[in-house]
Amino acid sequence: MTCLIMPPERKYDWALKTTSSTYFAIHKRKNGQFCVVLNHALLRGVTSEMIYWWFRHFQNIKVTLDDIEGYEGTAVPAYLLWHPSDHFNATLKGKIGSQYEAEAGDTIHIQEAMQYKKYGWKYQVDQKVKIFYCCPDGWAMGKKIPFLGEVMVLRIHFKDVVENKKVIGVHYHYEVVIGLTADHFLARQINKKVTAEFGPEFFEAWHLHNTIEVGVFENFLPALYAQRETINALHYSKDMNPDFPSPSAQQPHDKHLFDKRMQGYKDAQNPYAYQHYQQKTFL
Repeated sequence: MTCLIMPPERKYDWALKTTSSTYFAIHKRKNGQFCVVLNHALLRGVTSEMIYWWFRHFQNIKVTLDDIEGYEGTAVPAYLLWHPSDHFNATLKGKIGSQYEAEAGDTIHIQEAMQYKKYGWKYQVDQKVKIFYCCPDGWAMGKKIPFLGEVMVLRIHFKDVVENKKVIGVHYHYEVVIGLTADHFLARQINKKVTAEFGPEFFEAWHLHNTIEVGVFENFLPALYAQRETINALHYSKDMNPDFPSPSAQQPHDKHLFDKRMQGYKDAQNPYAYQHYQQKTFL
């Protein structure tokens, strides 16, 4: 049982996206390792530059919530804007830049729970992971075991989608590999232990969590990014939420890419090599 106490839900009055706006699948391998691919709907009103700024800074900035019930005038970790109910805290350690920004090689401590309102702390995350990749086209983090290799890598890709010389949204694509690639007794035992905590059942709950988490970039990120020159005095109020049509009609983006990547994991001898988590995006 955790000793963490989840902060009260933030009632931002955002229209949250549902899993119908995504493509999602899990591929399980014989040795207990598995791979996850999640492809989102286009993010409206957001640019990849904004998302890159967010990933470099969210662990170390606070935002004053001007008119959110129960939080009026309170400065909270920016992480609490990234989900209305599932986030607890995120902190950064390592070779932090001059503006307290994240860099590859740093360690991030993430504390959250998947679908907290439904499951409580059942699908808890309280993990310190290393940042493997932090660039304008994406983010990767995870863990390695000495002499055995990668045991967990989460790789995010993002890219502006342009039509008629105008950015119409961001393509946001997520891939996860959990477990060692080797297929010997020790690897299978380690995979059994890892997947007991972060197994396919966990990622089924993560699916909705991440759909909401990524979707709400539309609601708060443009407003925070516009204040980036006063990063130590960020504010958010309900009237900063863009007036977009309901996300209920949004469709996931790029079925061809989703199918191609999922098939690639099924065919891959080494999913981490196929993941290319420290290389430029394939989008």
